[in-house]
Amino acid sequence: MIFAANFKTNHTRRSTELYIDALNKKLGAKSPEDKVYIFPPATALDSYEGDFTLGAQNAYPAHNGAYTGEIGLEQLDEFDIETILIGHSERREYMAETQEKVAAKFAFFQEQGFEIIYCIGEPLAIREKGFESVMKYLLAQFEGIDISYEKLIVAYEPIWAIGTGRSATVEEISSTHRALKKAINEKPLLYGGSAKPANIKEIISIAGVDGVLVGSASLDADSFSEMILS
Repeated sequence: MIFAANFKTNHTRRSTELYIDALNKKLGAKSPEDKVYIFPPATALDSYEGDFTLGAQNAYPAHNGAYTGEIGLEQLDEFDIETILIGHSERREYMAETQEKVAAKFAFFQEQGFEIIYCIGEPLAIREKGFESVMKYLLAQFEGIDISYEKLIVAYEPIWAIGTGRSATVEEISSTHRALKKAINEKPLLYGGSAKPANIKEIISIAGVDGVLVGSASLDADSFSEMILS
């Protein structure tokens, strides 16, 4: 199983250090087959050590340059970071990242050999139109994306379940993952959207779920480690 923690705009460098120290004390008990990823905010990136992979929530598709407010490959290289989140619904919505921009970012970091967790998801209005509309919406988010890329992990996050406390039902997750797995050539597929200790066992037991991308429930090391060790 894959357990990925997306801190979003939470935690500082100091609190991330304390978090990782606390998490490392728990990770010795995890299954050797399980993989853990941590995505702190850019200001908290550092050369941390432990049985996990450190990744970037976002970066500009350039080595360096005149891109005020952005970080590029040069900054990620400093900490040997080779894993990145791309396509998260919050960046698509709040930062107006179009599919064209997302695809260009994907292509750049694919060329650099990065491991990419690529995020897709649908809003509630689409979900309410039915499964066919959901799949059409989700598959459109693969336009310009090389799904044959060997270092690709896909994260399905229904937008209406992100940070709302409402997770998709077992049937919603199962049917969507089953269809997506066929479309992405059986690449690893994570579920995201209000995954937490209370529902983690149920979610990871669903066929087609290869792990979780966790938001708010990952902000506390004890909570996240409880999910990993469940």
